[in-house]
Amino acid sequence: MSAATSPAVAGVSAGPLFDVQEVPFSRRGSWLDLSPVIGLHQRADDVHLVSHQTGMHPVLRLVPTLAGERVATTLTATPGVLTWTADGEAVRTIEAAFESVDAVRLRGRGLGLVLADPSSSLTPFTGLYLFRDPIDGSAVLTSYETGRRYRITALTGELDVLGAEALGEATRTVTVVGDEWELVVEELETARPPYRRRRAFDDVVTTSAHDFATYLDQVAPWRDGSTPAAALAAYVMWSATVRPAGFLGREAVLMSKHWMDKVWSWDHCFNALALAPGRPAEALDQLLLPFDHQDASGAMPDSVTHSEVLHNFVKPPIHGWAVARLRASLDEPLDAATLRELYDALVRWTDFWLTSRRVPGHVLPHYQHGNDSGWDNATMFDADRVVEAPDLAAFLVVQLDVLAGLVDELGSEPETGTDPAADGAHRRTAADWAALRDQLAAALVEQLWTGSALVARNPVSGRASTTTSLLPHLALLAAEHLPADVVDALVEQLDAFLTPWGPATERPDSPQYEPDGYWRGPIWAPSTMLLVDGLRRAGRDGLADEVSTRFRRLCEAHGFAENFDALTGEGLRDRAYTWTASCYLVLAREAVR
Repeated sequence: MSAATSPAVAGVSAGPLFDVQEVPFSRRGSWLDLSPVIGLHQRADDVHLVSHQTGMHPVLRLVPTLAGERVATTLTATPGVLTWTADGEAVRTIEAAFESVDAVRLRGRGLGLVLADPSSSLTPFTGLYLFRDPIDGSAVLTSYETGRRYRITALTGELDVLGAEALGEATRTVTVVGDEWELVVEELETARPPYRRRRAFDDVVTTSAHDFATYLDQVAPWRDGSTPAAALAAYVMWSATVRPAGFLGREAVLMSKHWMDKVWSWDHCFNALALAPGRPAEALDQLLLPFDHQDASGAMPDSVTHSEVLHNFVKPPIHGWAVARLRASLDEPLDAATLRELYDALVRWTDFWLTSRRVPGHVLPHYQHGNDSGWDNATMFDADRVVEAPDLAAFLVVQLDVLAGLVDELGSEPETGTDPAADGAHRRTAADWAALRDQLAAALVEQLWTGSALVARNPVSGRASTTTSLLPHLALLAAEHLPADVVDALVEQLDAFLTPWGPATERPDSPQYEPDGYWRGPIWAPSTMLLVDGLRRAGRDGLADEVSTRFRRLCEAHGFAENFDALTGEGLRDRAYTWTASCYLVLAREAVR
């Protein structure tokens, strides 16, 4: 699904052509998008204006018309403009462009447009209320779901408003009348001066195209003919980025502007790594964002979005690994204050696992559910949900190693903390962190290696998990700290997971394998990228290159879906996922360089 490149707009490359059925049309900073995807696995016949404030909510249905009747159109999209085109000899089009993060301009030639209430139901607590503003004549809808207002102003042409001030069940529509017309839809809070047009529509399109082109050149300056999906990957990330609002105190790359419109506390690491070389300040914000919500125990939230912070689960501690990878990709080193901020955050996060998630007397920490690992329903959790797991131990081995290095670099631990291995408080040295690292690495092998495979174990019964999930093989990320025979065996076992498209998350020959089974078979971007890095740490660069190549070809053929059928490559679930795009960008950057 590598996107074609559209013609230049006013001397600026218009960027990749893409399918709005798969990738929402939006722009960096906006909480809005235009898409027929209006909810979890819900696809409408018409494009909708969708808001992601307080959740994902379709606000307006956009219906192209000809002579007052709905007309079939073809949709084309570039980063600057979304176009509806009706078949026929005459030029009949509607175009949409983001003038700003909260204003969408629309222009029609030969076609009309109806902006309709998707539900037509207004209760005291749900729905849209439509009225005509007596000050400027605009049509205004207030939404209970988003808590925002949507003002429609005609710039040329006239508005025909139906259902103004109606309550309960009613048809509420705003129709623009005229052979050639232009209007603007704004998302606002309570009040704003009447809209005044300051730029021509074509200038709006050119500005968006230029903004994206600048972003693309910063994020993927290395792109060439061997990386045909780089521009679309960058667009998926650019368009899913939102300005600070609600619980997101920093600019954030959402997982998607489909229904997965959150930041989970491990996906942000991959997005940060894709941004790091070209946009380091944004990369650092992505890395730190969930740490803004660490609780008193040091636990990070499961996820953060506009209007909620969830703490019922956590996510795996890959953050030390991500800090090291991010620093290695920066052109300029981080200053001491930033390093101390990262160190403190990692200390609290590590202490959570080594205190709140260790049974007294145990060396290995445990997950309480598959959700804690990010692999929600992996078969590693079939026997027991509460397990001491090899991937968790390996991630912490890497994180402890990073902490040891940071203490050396900073000179001493900047904050007094509680040593997880002893009572009382003291300033931990590099040797302290290294001792914890070595202890954990030894326990990983002694307690979870059967002699032929790594397993997870219930911390009470000692019962072992099955061995058909790819998840235990992510322990290769700590390859430098594992015995050579264990590393060799883990690498040899990967052959059973590899398909022409990359590593399946469940062995395809397993009875538990499911083509669309979430973490029970499909290929995922983060597991692939972690495995590639683990193979490099194990000195298996050739296999790492092969896994990377297969995954990149998967994205180039099937886009940036949440996950993929491991045997056919078909994209599954959410089709515009940023961590898939970011992993493609990181792996492509490595391959080119």
